[in-house]
Amino acid sequence: MCGIFGYVGQRNDAGSLVIDGLKNLEYRGYDSWGIACKIDETLSIEKDIGKISGIKTSNFSDSCALAIGHTRWATHGGVTTQNAHPHANEDETIAVVHNGILENYQELRAYLEKKGHSFKSETDSEVIPHLIEEYMKETGDFASAARRACKDFEGRFGFLALHTESNTLVAARNGSPLIIGVGEDGYFIASDIPAFLEHTKMVQYLDDGEMVVTDGNNIIFSNLETGEAIEKREIEITWSVEQAQKGEYDHFMLKEIMDQKESVARAVNQNEDQILTLAEAIKNAHGTFLVGCGTAATACMAAEYFFSVIAEKHVNFAPASEFKLYHHFLKPKSLVIVVSQSGETADVLEAMKVAKSKGSKVLAIVNSEGSTIDREADYSLLINAGPERAVASTKALTGQMAVLMLIAYAMNDKLREGQKLLLETSSKINDMLNPRYVNFIEELAEKIQEKSALFIIGKSWNYPMALESAIKIQEVSYVHAQGFAGGELKHGPIALIEEGTPCIALVGNDEVKADIISNAIELKSRGAFIIGVAPENNEVFDVWIKVPDAGNAQALVNIIPVQALAYFLAVKRGKDPDMPRNLAKSVTVK
Repeated sequence: MCGIFGYVGQRNDAGSLVIDGLKNLEYRGYDSWGIACKIDETLSIEKDIGKISGIKTSNFSDSCALAIGHTRWATHGGVTTQNAHPHANEDETIAVVHNGILENYQELRAYLEKKGHSFKSETDSEVIPHLIEEYMKETGDFASAARRACKDFEGRFGFLALHTESNTLVAARNGSPLIIGVGEDGYFIASDIPAFLEHTKMVQYLDDGEMVVTDGNNIIFSNLETGEAIEKREIEITWSVEQAQKGEYDHFMLKEIMDQKESVARAVNQNEDQILTLAEAIKNAHGTFLVGCGTAATACMAAEYFFSVIAEKHVNFAPASEFKLYHHFLKPKSLVIVVSQSGETADVLEAMKVAKSKGSKVLAIVNSEGSTIDREADYSLLINAGPERAVASTKALTGQMAVLMLIAYAMNDKLREGQKLLLETSSKINDMLNPRYVNFIEELAEKIQEKSALFIIGKSWNYPMALESAIKIQEVSYVHAQGFAGGELKHGPIALIEEGTPCIALVGNDEVKADIISNAIELKSRGAFIIGVAPENNEVFDVWIKVPDAGNAQALVNIIPVQALAYFLAVKRGKDPDMPRNLAKSVTVK
């Protein structure tokens, strides 16, 4: 959540460069924005509430070589211009943009007020430039003062600070991601790669407990605690600017749904030796846990069934936010499989810390190469989905499930069978997602857009997909949606059904097909409008959304039309499916 972007170097259009970079970070979710530029020897700050999309340029785009910007999602303090970042010290020689939460900001603010500092906002972030200024009185050096300030902070943070007098950027992190883009004419620092991808594909990653200082010519990484210099290698990003753009589509969410024609096949393209090694590690582990948040959590839940049915192996699932309560079961020979689209999810990182404190090994399944989770795990697999810009995750989910299913097949010495199934499924998804099919789902959305509630049922691995369907519909269309295991209807949820209530039944040609059809009949007998997502039609369906028969991969194909339905419900209801309210793409606070 929140977007950070800064530049220092030889260019004189840093203002417009940062504005454009912030637009590329809009998917992270925000409610206000701001930018600070050094013009001549003074600081110029512009900020506002609302969206940055309509800002075509800044007032100082042609006379600025040092700038920072921010898109804020309010935590401490309301959505106001005063609370928007950047924040500056009183003489406006230092400006700061910040992600995360400073848990001890009240004590720091009280200390600074006693020293004569005054504050303009309600935020925790504003203490940063003032504390740096206070320590500069003793050290006289911007970077040293910033390092000392970091030692006073409690909580997770990532911040970028500029100093007009030394023409320098300083960035530090403890939990919130920051990435350096290495350009031919300067350095970029951002919370995610799309901010600067059109300018450079060479990156360096800042790890937790590290700081970086650059004047646009030279760059120095160091340990935040000791000040010891750190050597960093440059890594080339493999995906393109075009992959991170909408192209012919109105929204990123629809583009990413359609990308699943290819992304599932890319997920299957893994190093076979590595897959076999990981399968063996799970076989030999003394207890294996699957851990994730939100959509990644439903991928983990589905994988419980994959490992049970395909590999005949018991694997435990726990939401990352609850995982620390499971630490009693962890041993040095335990294995924790963490799943994350962004690779920066705060609760997942906390779960990894719990696992490592017990000596357990961690396997990460992520979409972001070089992310914190990717780098801190003992083993890591990339799902190769490419950039996912919409807040609501779609192609990352199916990529995560494909990789987990591949491992399950490898555990039963059937890796080739798993590869064949998933590649055939990818081909079937390609055939399914044609214009006529998408138009059919749009027409269904038109039909039910005024309904206030929607329910989804599934069994086996379609049960987690029922939960995921509800997440998708909730987060982008704001329709009340709930997912249930089909057999649980009679234990309470069926009381919510009345005449015309839309209910989706996720069905496969499997051992539980008769059961879920029976559950759909129970719903229809109470007046429900039944939408069947299934390989074959059934008389209980009022509307049939046909999906391919994908065998053990049925969950992958069944979720895709519901993703599309959620998208069209959002559009028909006048909502922005790419940037739903109150949500962020990368949840970096607990």
